[in-house]
Amino acid sequence: MSRTSDIPVLTVRDLTIALPSGADRDFAVTDIDLTIAPGQTLCLVGESGSGKSVVAQAVMGMLAPVLRVQSGEIALQGVSNPPQRSPEYNKLRGPQVAMVFQDAISSLNPIQRVGHQLEEILQVHGVPRQQCRGRVMEMLAAVMLPDPQRAYRSYPHEMSGGQAQRIVIAGALLLNPSLLIADEPTTALDVTTQAEILELIEKLKVQFNTSVLFITHDFGVVADIADQVVVMKDGQIVEAGSAPDVLQNPQHEYTKRLLAASDLQGNRPVQLHAEPIFEARDLSLTYTRGMFFNRTQVPAVRNVSLSLVKGQTLAVVGESGSGKSSLSKCLLRLQDVDSGQVLFKGQDITRRSGAELQAFRAKVQVVLQDPFGALDPRFKTIDAIAEGLIIHGVPKVEAHARALEMLQLVGLKPQAADRYPQEFSGGQRQRICIARALVLQPEVLIADEAVSALDVSIQVQVLELFADLQKRLGFSMVFITHDLHVAAAISDQVLVMQHGRVVEQGPTVEVFANPAEDYTRALLESAPGQKRGRVA
Repeated sequence: MSRTSDIPVLTVRDLTIALPSGADRDFAVTDIDLTIAPGQTLCLVGESGSGKSVVAQAVMGMLAPVLRVQSGEIALQGVSNPPQRSPEYNKLRGPQVAMVFQDAISSLNPIQRVGHQLEEILQVHGVPRQQCRGRVMEMLAAVMLPDPQRAYRSYPHEMSGGQAQRIVIAGALLLNPSLLIADEPTTALDVTTQAEILELIEKLKVQFNTSVLFITHDFGVVADIADQVVVMKDGQIVEAGSAPDVLQNPQHEYTKRLLAASDLQGNRPVQLHAEPIFEARDLSLTYTRGMFFNRTQVPAVRNVSLSLVKGQTLAVVGESGSGKSSLSKCLLRLQDVDSGQVLFKGQDITRRSGAELQAFRAKVQVVLQDPFGALDPRFKTIDAIAEGLIIHGVPKVEAHARALEMLQLVGLKPQAADRYPQEFSGGQRQRICIARALVLQPEVLIADEAVSALDVSIQVQVLELFADLQKRLGFSMVFITHDLHVAAAISDQVLVMQHGRVVEQGPTVEVFANPAEDYTRALLESAPGQKRGRVA
């Protein structure tokens, strides 16, 4: 069907989807109305649990069997969609509508080369085999991969997060769909890669005459790309309108709160002490890749030094591949360094092992980026949070009581205590991981992208929680993040990394207000919202 200007690419009318009995509310979404015109980008905004991803799944015909469409209609280019999970959707997915998910790597087959995976999409839809490679190479070039031939031959694990997302976008656009649904496609990416992907989607939208339904919780992203904005809360639309109207003159209190949360800025003053509690001196780490004649040395951390005093927060920022997470492994003694020292309370723990190392780890806790792999699916929430306390000799009854307190402090209800990890969203799981780390009242907390999976308003709550507990308990924190808004909100000092080296460091306010290095300036300019002036 041709894409005429008078027929909406997507129409959703009075869509109501019921949740199974026993859920937090009766309906996942209620009376949802959306219209996307040809060439338009509509941003669907809301926190986890607002129902925005449910709407996307319904458009794709991918609703879980436990979610039942009670009423409403979905139409693509004026033609009503078939019932959910109907085989008829196989004809729509690809040529009419395609979807890009948040985690690009998990969307790709780890044991099949990228080029073959993309060719398979074409073959399923009847494209002759001899035409597939040429079309795939065209798309790999269109998504601006630096070396399309290499990308074609590569496996997913050989690609960076940004490259993997470009490949997934290429696959989604192979059959030139009229609608691209992008579900949080930049949330896990660093700021410069995020900016590149947003710019790429805008470019491809024009090039392929594609409309976009972009799902996000970040109003900085909305400011960069949206034509229309729909704000959802608890399964209902609370505000809708053009991007300028919603951004500049929000009407609903919830929208105002989300916008305020997107403008994180300024950290609370902290009473600092002179003696460092945690130090790194000239740390270097090199990874060895390949075997025998193909062996290569990859420097991950190069002569990095940092100093952290009691009650202070140091943000470590940089792009993917800058060495941030490798540095955290060195600080946690999860990786033996090539050279340099890690000191805790003046004691060199770089080569310590056994009981001494265990004592150090009791005082230095970590919150990792991936909440899915961090929680044992066999443990109820209460047991996961209390586990560390019990290991360190706290009686079970007391451990559970303290765990319940922490559970509520990170924004989860007491009823969550008896649920398993798989019953929570990604953001909720991360809050459980944060509770598990903080319940031990550590002296140093290392947080590796600890809030990257959370909506902006929840980020504010968790960052405020960190600040409150830090003031009360006095712990220090190394906060690793690619989000400059978060770094500005949480840190006293900032350390900027590129290619394993420190390129700039100093007080956060000074570095962000007057960056001395071109790389720091580039990071600040890449933050979402800069294009339309909505960066804190």
